[in-house]
Amino acid sequence: MDLRKLKTLIDLVSESNISELEITEADGKVRIVKADPNLATTPMMMVAAPAAAAVPPPRSAAALAADQADAAAAAAAESGHIVKSPMVGTFYLAASPGGKPMVSVGTTVKAGSAICIIEAMKIMNEIEADESGIVEKILCENGQAVEFGQPLFVIDRRG
Repeated sequence: MDLRKLKTLIDLVSESNISELEITEADGKVRIVKADPNLATTPMMMVAAPAAAAVPPPRSAAALAADQADAAAAAAAESGHIVKSPMVGTFYLAASPGGKPMVSVGTTVKAGSAICIIEAMKIMNEIEADESGIVEKILCENGQAVEFGQPLFVIDRRG
């Protein structure tokens, strides 16, 4: 759609009683929304990409993290036990900034031993291993936001 046609459409919406106009053509889609007159602004215009070059809608960071975690969990489930986050918060491997990590890959852990910290609402919560074994994989980065049920570690029970 050319610029002259867009300008004409904007002017028509501005001068009329309609509050919204949407036009779909072969080369794209245009949606013009008239702003609330109490806000004293000009009409807004949104131009969509042509249908042939359509891009999927953006996904939230939480959805992407959940998909990555699910993929990692599926791959890791074959070889070990998955320790999942019991809450939403921020994942930390050490008890203090710059401190020594509680566990690393290859560390032997016993059920009930602290393996990480999840900060939730300014409270530091120690997360304990629910199985004994050897830490095979750490599935989160230090300082990463985690969701409830998100896989954190893979523990090899054979260790």
